[in-house]
Amino acid sequence: MNPAAKITAFTAALAASFGAAYGIGSTVGPETGTTASSGRSGHAESAAPHADGGRTGPPAGGLQISEGGYTLDLKTPRLQADRQSELRFAIRDRAGRQVTAFQREHDKELHLILASHDLGTYRHLHPVRAADGTWSIPVELPTAGDYRVFADFTPAGRNATGLTLGADLAVSGPYRAAELPKPALTAGVDGYTVSLNGTLRPGVPEHITFTVRKDGRPVTDLQPYLGAYGHLVALRAGDLAHLHVHPEGGPGDGSTKPGPGVSFTATAPSAATYRLFLDFKHEGTVRTAAFTVPSAAAVEAPRPTGPADGHEEGPSGGHEDGPHGGSVPGAREDEGDGH
Repeated sequence: MNPAAKITAFTAALAASFGAAYGIGSTVGPETGTTASSGRSGHAESAAPHADGGRTGPPAGGLQISEGGYTLDLKTPRLQADRQSELRFAIRDRAGRQVTAFQREHDKELHLILASHDLGTYRHLHPVRAADGTWSIPVELPTAGDYRVFADFTPAGRNATGLTLGADLAVSGPYRAAELPKPALTAGVDGYTVSLNGTLRPGVPEHITFTVRKDGRPVTDLQPYLGAYGHLVALRAGDLAHLHVHPEGGPGDGSTKPGPGVSFTATAPSAATYRLFLDFKHEGTVRTAAFTVPSAAAVEAPRPTGPADGHEEGPSGGHEDGPHGGSVPGAREDEGDGH
C-alpha cells in the first residue's frame, strides 16, 4: 500500500472510532460522569430501549448554554446573597445579535427558573424584555452558593422549536451546604397541604397527580396560572437537568376541573432523584409545593422477575421546601415580576 493510501485508511479508521465513541457517550447520562445532550423537555415522548433492556427518557434541558443556534448570554454572572439586585441576560442568535422576537408560551414570551445547586432555593420568574432584547428582573436570593439559571423560550418563526438553555450563577456570601429534603408524599405551604400520587420512570410516560387541600378541605376553585391550573418543574439532583411539564387538560376545555387534583404526564430522562416544584394559584396568590422524588428505577433492586410498583414511600407530612419567594414554606411569588 502506498503512503497516500495508508494515510487515507488510517483517517477513515480514526473517524469511525470517534464516531462510535460519540454514539456511546451521547447515551450515557450525567450519573456516569458525562453530560447528556439537552433539548426541549417537558413533553412526554416514546423512548427507545437500551441494548440491555433498560430505557432512557426524552433529553433533559438546561444542561447547555447554547443550542439550535441560540445562546444564553448571562450579563449578571454574580450576585450578593440576601440583597436585592437586578439580574440581566439576553438570548443571542448565530450572528451574535440579541433576539427580540419570541412566541408566547403559557402566557409568557420567556420563563426564567432560578435554583440553587442544593435545590433548597427555587424561583419561577417572568422578567421584562427591553426593546434591544435585554431581559431584566430584580431578585433577592437568601443563601450563597452555586445557582443555575434556566431560560425557557421559543423564538419567533414558523418552524421554531422551544428551547431550555442554562447558565451558572454565583451568589457570594457565607455558605452552608443544605441536604436534599427526604422523599415525602405530602408538602405544606401557607396552610395548604398538597399530596402527590404517582412516580417517575426513565423512558416511560407516567401520570402524576397533585391534590390540593386547605385546612383539610379539598380546594375546588383553583385559578388559572400560565394558562393552566398548575405548573410543574422537575430538576434532577446533582446536575440540575431540567424537565418542564404541563398538566393534562386546562381551563375552558370542558372537562378539566379547577381542583382539587392537577394531573401531569411526565417522563424522567434517567434513573435519578428529582426535586419537583408545583406552582398553583388560589385566592389570587401563587404558591409552590416542593417534593423530592426518586425515579422508580433508581430505587428498585436489580431487574425483578415479577411485577413491582417501584415505589419507595417517604415519611408523610410537610417538609422544608423552596417556594417562589424564598427557601422556606409560606413565601409567595411576587406578582410584580412581569406577570
